[in-house]
Amino acid sequence: MADTPSNPLFPGKQFISTVLEALETKTRMTGTIAHRYLMRAAMAGMIVAVFYVVNYAIVGTFDELSVGGASLAGVGRVLGALCFGPALVFIYYTRSELLTSNMMVVVIGGYYRRISWWRGLRVLGMCLLGNFLGGLGFALLYRFSSLLGGSTGDQAVHSVETKLAYLSSASGIGDLLVRAILCNFMINLAMLLIYNGFIHEDWSKIFSMIMAVFVFAFLGLEHSVANTVLFTVVGMTHGIEVPLAMGNVAVALLGNFVGGGLLIGAYYAYANDDSRWLRRHAASQPAAQAEGSQKPKATRS
Repeated sequence: MADTPSNPLFPGKQFISTVLEALETKTRMTGTIAHRYLMRAAMAGMIVAVFYVVNYAIVGTFDELSVGGASLAGVGRVLGALCFGPALVFIYYTRSELLTSNMMVVVIGGYYRRISWWRGLRVLGMCLLGNFLGGLGFALLYRFSSLLGGSTGDQAVHSVETKLAYLSSASGIGDLLVRAILCNFMINLAMLLIYNGFIHEDWSKIFSMIMAVFVFAFLGLEHSVANTVLFTVVGMTHGIEVPLAMGNVAVALLGNFVGGGLLIGAYYAYANDDSRWLRRHAASQPAAQAEGSQKPKATRS
């Protein structure tokens, strides 16, 4: 395929085509080999569970360090967010299934009528279940290890307390919703860069994904799958208020759908829909040809 799109008016046609191809695979898998789709989704949950622990281990280590009386906690936050970034890279290159990026895929498929909405919900529902099961499996492993002990566990518990505290007020819920919208906007913005056909080098794709996740991790944005995995892990090791955790995930799911499904999926589906333009262009051609044929021929003097 050429590096430049054939129609500069709709430069995202390659992006839409790639997404629709991916959607076809997801739809077929959830219908005929659903257990394999669940396995792919579970792997994404496992990957998130591993990188979350890495993040909190780094933050916890630097939180206990200081230089000249100045705390290095800020350095730990930066490094922790950077080290959490490769989680999306591992998910992408292992062809695992992540709910939040599938929100974009399903909405684009629904816009172009390549999937019914109930089938789209099946794809998303099975993906969420798989992500949860993967996180649950690793949470059980952590339960019988010391990986979530000490400063690492303290940081994880503090993060959970902060996330659950959003539900204590209406303004907090609004804050949580906005953070969830921005989070999946960033995640799917990275997927847009990868799928649009303009980036070919793997290192450029990797950089895009790491930076998108870094933004959401460093700013404390809310990712429904990451929160689900975190709550499961902390719940297994330290205990958690399940109703509040479920409420957080519900709000995060809504915000993630708006940020990734609507602000990226629906936005670019419409922006690159050339069907009306083609019909209008085709309709104007006969009129232009008829007008040209009615013009009198020039005569020599």
